[in-house]
Amino acid sequence: MAVQTPKQRIANQKFAKRNEKKLGKAKKTESKSPLALSKGWVFGLLFLLIGGGILELVTLFL
Repeated sequence: MAVQTPKQRIANQKFAKRNEKKLGKAKKTESKSPLALSKGWVFGLLFLLIGGGILELVTLFL
C-alpha cells in the first residue's frame, strides 16, 4: 500500500468526519459473557445432574 500524501490524509479525515456526522459514531460492543449457554441453562443442567446423582444415591441406600 502506498503512503498517503498530506493532501490525501486531509481529504480522508474530512470524508471520515462527514460520514461520522451522517451515520453517527460507531458503538463498541463488548461481549461480557464468553459462555455460549445462558446462566439459566447452566443452572438447569446442573440441577438435573446433581438432582439425578442425589436420587441415585437415595435409591442405592434404600
